[in-house]
Amino acid sequence: MTAPAIAPPSPADRLRIARRQWLDSGAVADGLLAPALQERWARSQRHGLRPDARVPGAPHASAAQLTRALDHRRTLVSHARPVMAFLNEQIQGSDSIVLLADPQGMLLHSQGDLDFADRAARVALRPGAIWSEQWRGTNAIGTVLVEGQALVVHGGEHYLDRNAFLTCAAAPIADPAGQLLGVLDISGDRRGYHRHTLGLVRSGARMIEHQLFEARHAGGCKLRLHAQAEGLGTVTEGLLALSEDGWIIGANSAALELLQLPRTAIGSTTVEHLLQADVAGLWRGPAGPRRVVLRTTGRELWMRLDAGRTLRSPAGVGASDAVARPADALAALDTGDAAMQAAIDRARRVLDKPIALLLQGESGVGKEVFARALHRSGTRRSGPFVAVNCAALPESLIEAELFGYRPGAFTGAGRDGAPGRIREAHGGTLFLDEIGDMPLQMQARLLRVLQERQVQPLGGGKPVEVDFQLVCATHRRLRSEVEAGRFREDLYYRVNGLTLQLPALRARSDQSALVAALLREIEPHRTLTLSPPLSAAFAGHAWPGNLRQLSNALRTACALLADGETQIDWPHLPDDLAEELAAARQTPTVEDPGADLRLQAERCIEQVLRSSGGNMAEAARRLGISRNTLYRRLRLRAAGSPTQA
Repeated sequence: MTAPAIAPPSPADRLRIARRQWLDSGAVADGLLAPALQERWARSQRHGLRPDARVPGAPHASAAQLTRALDHRRTLVSHARPVMAFLNEQIQGSDSIVLLADPQGMLLHSQGDLDFADRAARVALRPGAIWSEQWRGTNAIGTVLVEGQALVVHGGEHYLDRNAFLTCAAAPIADPAGQLLGVLDISGDRRGYHRHTLGLVRSGARMIEHQLFEARHAGGCKLRLHAQAEGLGTVTEGLLALSEDGWIIGANSAALELLQLPRTAIGSTTVEHLLQADVAGLWRGPAGPRRVVLRTTGRELWMRLDAGRTLRSPAGVGASDAVARPADALAALDTGDAAMQAAIDRARRVLDKPIALLLQGESGVGKEVFARALHRSGTRRSGPFVAVNCAALPESLIEAELFGYRPGAFTGAGRDGAPGRIREAHGGTLFLDEIGDMPLQMQARLLRVLQERQVQPLGGGKPVEVDFQLVCATHRRLRSEVEAGRFREDLYYRVNGLTLQLPALRARSDQSALVAALLREIEPHRTLTLSPPLSAAFAGHAWPGNLRQLSNALRTACALLADGETQIDWPHLPDDLAEELAAARQTPTVEDPGADLRLQAERCIEQVLRSSGGNMAEAARRLGISRNTLYRRLRLRAAGSPTQA
């Protein structure tokens, strides 16, 4: 008689065996767990968690902290709530809830079955709780934050035994720039598990990303893409936001999947690398009708261009195709350099929105000038613009200067007290220059002000509400300062809502236009020019002091002009600058009359590459050329050939 076949263990049995082995020895026999789940459990173990133990001191936000978190993420929450309500309609009666978490795993909002919500609250699955893997082990929200992709954690796959009654599906939510904003999750009783839940939560995340994209890039140039013509205009379409020279500055997940791109491609890839259509061709084509476009791989896609109100014609396209921009203070800074244009465009998109701006660039590139232009171009223009140089204030005075003080708060304090610079900025713009030089103790106080929007002066008293637009600036790389322990990481993320890199003068392509604009500002009643030799010398100079140095040199030159003179030449320059320029002119030259120009171009490329940290895409953008042109120039130089345009 044949012995009855022994049925292999079911997935649930294998999971139970694996948990026993894990508790007994911290290891699992091969074949019991999927490799991905085993790695997730190992991460949880490295956090010091035991499956059969309670969560040791897991944090939970207070009501005030949750309110601040909701305020900080109000854009995400406002776009997520309608989608969560829609998902809740689809899962009614299934003992489930819909949850939204921020990038740290804090639960911000929930909707769903009240009876199940009560059960979920017993394991802290409610707003205010932190569900990162560090505190809760393997779980859908925390694991999505680590792995960055949609997934399901079902029943006993949860690392902690107390969460094994749950089945959870979660998907990441990214902003148009590719940064993780949070996680959308559907959690329910494991007995009601349905494989379609993952698809439902992914669709919800896509809907939120679609709305965030449309809000962020309203009025900008957008490409709508889909494999089918009928898909254009639906929430399943891929969305790309383009700069005026064709760089991809925003994308939703659908577009990245459609084009098989990583999120790092945002800001470092042009549309010409992806689609068989040049930028000028896109601009010339009709903005409304849908049409077929080929990917560089040969695959057909349907596309529709939304030109938007900020679209400007690139070189070679008729000026009649351009749409006028506001004639405001930001527009006055645009004298033709591509990198500066990109910074102005990005700044304009967040103008009057509650997003902190961080201006980076070398000393003298005009960070305060840019900040003042931002202020004068926004709705707060009638309010105060308060500038504080954090590097110029003595450490002993910076606290009183920023936060103010009550009468008699310290020895030497004025008898009437002082409101402080932060309170003076109420209703306007607070500009913190060289914030990278702020002492750590002051960083902690500033962080509290930014979180609570209240200032408490030295000497005590009732906190005072403040409302201002925050713009910070530094010549330091704040990310490196954080890693070195000289700048608080939590403050870094508060001041770094949007970083704008202002180009150095030597890397700008609009130097002649800048000189003309500065001369008009210095001498508005007469037309002044540079002599051709001096103009050529200016173009090849490194300008270590950037715009500040150029402005001072031109101001001195104007003062030295005789009555009736309209052309600035060598005798009108400050002595130190004249010596530097003359020394550069005396360097040996080759017979080729174009060699000087090529040498200057090579030096400019080297300088821009250094200032861009070797980022080829960023360097090409600052130089106003394509990446292919930049690579070609570098190859020719490496081969010893004359650099060609």
